[in-house]
Amino acid sequence: MNELFDVKGKVIVVTGATGILAGGAAKYLQKNGATVVYLGRNQERVDNAVTEAKSISDACMGLTSDVLDEESLSKGYEEVISKFGRIDALINGAGGNMPGATIGPDKEIFDLNLDDYSKVMDLNLKGTVLPTLVFGKAFKEQGHGSVINFSSMSSTQALTRVLGYSNAKAAIDNFTRWMATEMALKYGDQVRVNAVAPGFFISKQNKALLTNEDGTFTERGQQVINKTPFKRFGKQKEIYGAIHYLLSDASSFVTGTVLAVDGGFSCFCGV
Repeated sequence: MNELFDVKGKVIVVTGATGILAGGAAKYLQKNGATVVYLGRNQERVDNAVTEAKSISDACMGLTSDVLDEESLSKGYEEVISKFGRIDALINGAGGNMPGATIGPDKEIFDLNLDDYSKVMDLNLKGTVLPTLVFGKAFKEQGHGSVINFSSMSSTQALTRVLGYSNAKAAIDNFTRWMATEMALKYGDQVRVNAVAPGFFISKQNKALLTNEDGTFTERGQQVINKTPFKRFGKQKEIYGAIHYLLSDASSFVTGTVLAVDGGFSCFCGV
């Protein structure tokens, strides 16, 4: 492998590592020689993820922690440093949505559930900020490190329905640029902060929203396809290369960027 893209031996903490995209990326990185810390809030799911990871290599460990719990994150930080001696990268993959924070076709903006809205904002924004502040301390001490946040197609445009999620991901874009600047100015050019912005990938959470049981597109799914020049949804593995690039020395002069992996969705107006 070209040394520019080598991630072998890097210690990478992945939040949301029991999920689809972040979990898949964690396994991909481990297969490419990285040491991966699988962080999730459900003990059983973390145990299952680590059991599967052990079939790849022994270069892994599990951490059960809520990304909104600073105390448990700090404890996890100490465990990782104690076991591996350093942290080379953090992938903030935890996130999600709630029904009350969405505006469905049968609802109005005035039906917004502010409690759900606050929870979605906390999970996606605070759930990225807190792990960055906790695990990012290693980058300050070491003088090197990389953070990758998860943005969204809804961060830069008014994607209908997902109000809370959109607001949170727009803030993630800003946080990415802010932290990239702060970390570089304070700790040097080997501390980088970037984000990936996935387009539309089929997952358990959105499958029923985008596809019918017979495999055809729902109305919502067809709207997405109409605005995607590639005329298809993304495949899970297609996010891995972007993450690999941002973690590697191949992107050593890249910081503060939000990299779209979307089949052209973000650059096409649909006409």
